[in-house]
Amino acid sequence: MSIVGGLDLHRKQLTFDYVDRATGELQRGQIAPADRRHLAVWLRRFHGVSDVEFAVEGCTGWRYVVEELQKAGVKAHLAEPADTAAARGRKKRAKTDRADSKLIRELLDGGRIPECWIPPVEVLEWRALLGLYHDLRREHTGWIQRIHAVLFHQGVEALGNGGISTEEGRARLRQVAAEQLSAAGQLQVATAVAMLEALEVHLDDLRQQLGHTARHLRGPKTLVEAIYGVGPITGLALCCWLGGGNRFGSSRKAVRFAGLDVTVYSSDGKRSPGHLSRQGPPVLRWCLYEAGKTSARTSAPAHAYYAQVKERVDGKRAALSQARRIVRHACHILTALGDDAFATV
Repeated sequence: MSIVGGLDLHRKQLTFDYVDRATGELQRGQIAPADRRHLAVWLRRFHGVSDVEFAVEGCTGWRYVVEELQKAGVKAHLAEPADTAAARGRKKRAKTDRADSKLIRELLDGGRIPECWIPPVEVLEWRALLGLYHDLRREHTGWIQRIHAVLFHQGVEALGNGGISTEEGRARLRQVAAEQLSAAGQLQVATAVAMLEALEVHLDDLRQQLGHTARHLRGPKTLVEAIYGVGPITGLALCCWLGGGNRFGSSRKAVRFAGLDVTVYSSDGKRSPGHLSRQGPPVLRWCLYEAGKTSARTSAPAHAYYAQVKERVDGKRAALSQARRIVRHACHILTALGDDAFATV
């Protein structure tokens, strides 16, 4: 007995479509509500069936679905969303959950499913922590920008060197706020400073935890030692998203996966300017951009190339060029390490 099927994920329901290859019997329906417990109950129907395969798109929610499939003894496949959409072709009718689940099932049954790597649980946990760190950093930057906006809006004099990132800078900020801001402005600044201090506590804790993890894994440790500009957090991010045996056939594919490749739209002789695809993990792209900016230091091995690109275009383009070089270098290192990249040292 052989069963092959597809699952379409949504917050309120899971739509399934599977077929018994032996009898040709087709089953369609929905699992609602969409949560771990109800999915586990539904999967009991396959208990004792030896050959069952299901595919699911790699969108939000895939983790618990894949974990429950594997727990039930079902072979799980993770489909790359963009390539799955491309396999659908031009729309001839309305796109529905039923049509999506059928498409996934047909791609799997025909051996054409665009497979994604299903990481181990510990890698998923590290990815989640890296995502949280990235979110906190963005919030931290946002609150700093709000403070500067309030100061500029009310015509406050410049704070001088150090800004508000140091204790001296924040003491100067409190003094200037009390002397030159309105009551509402003072409350805005005080609230923003309190939010910054709370965020910094969590950022410090996460930075220590991620750094400890990176220092005890072979992959991140090797990357930090081999590539200039790659620190523990960037090394861990590279390992989490690019590591593992036989992940990429070439370093060019790794650059594309990171969303750092340049895409160009052309139609009827009209060609728009190139721009980053920005497809892939934002956390990895952010880490790589920050790592690329370190080449602005005169002591950096690739400073001459960075300065050349900066002079010809701008600093942002120079940092992105270095980020691509880091991805390619890291891809070769991680490919050589294979699954040993996740080994503890």
